[in-house]
Amino acid sequence: MGLFDIFKKKEQPKESHQSKVLLAMVIFGNGDRYELSSIIDNLKSSWNLDVTNLEGGNETAAFNLGDEVVAIAYMPAPIPDIEGAAQYAYNWPTASQDLKEHNGHALVTILSGKRTTLERFRHLSKVLYSILTTSNAIGVYQGSQSLLIPKDQYLDSAEELRTNGMPVNLWVYIGLRRSDAGDSVYTYGLTEFGKQEMEVIDSKMDLEDLYVFMGNICAYVIGSNVTFRSGETLGYTEEQKIKITSSKGRFVDGYSLKLEM
Repeated sequence: MGLFDIFKKKEQPKESHQSKVLLAMVIFGNGDRYELSSIIDNLKSSWNLDVTNLEGGNETAAFNLGDEVVAIAYMPAPIPDIEGAAQYAYNWPTASQDLKEHNGHALVTILSGKRTTLERFRHLSKVLYSILTTSNAIGVYQGSQSLLIPKDQYLDSAEELRTNGMPVNLWVYIGLRRSDAGDSVYTYGLTEFGKQEMEVIDSKMDLEDLYVFMGNICAYVIGSNVTFRSGETLGYTEEQKIKITSSKGRFVDGYSLKLEM
């Protein structure tokens, strides 16, 4: 039985064709930059993707991956306001120092399309991988998810992408907080998938266990296009009943789903 096979059945709504533009930035320093031809070759060789309708060059370019339109532009300037994300990038302890002298970035965009959000995020990640692996880039910044990921960590998720796994760490920031009342964990980025952000507040569980738990829940919600609602419960076993309530977020803006752990 799969990890979430025993969850109470949830409604799985059909995804709207009204999709958001997906945006990410690849960070460069020391005057380094990408080479468009190398990116295209890698998309074909590493991911077996069909690249068509290529226009432009190393400064700005656009092309199709199937029916998705990808745009890449080089910006010879630091990323504004990246310092705030660096302060919370516990996965990259030296981010503030490593990014202090960065002086350029690639703006990568997946334009609105008819594929599911999950499929479009997979395409985005594959394009980012191809830029990272063919250049001296430092890492990736995704402002809509408050994600700042060093190059090596991003490349470590390649196998999950190849096997249609769920590299949630590339798509959703999972925040961690400690306090005398207990440990808390929250998501930032589920709204990009049309889902409500989730939080566990002041839990007695170990923070590492909370992180793994929230990562598994995010993978389930995104991968199965599941929508939880206030008043429902979930659990790993028939006996476990984790109550879900919607209320004003503690660590996220607006309302969030609180999982009582």
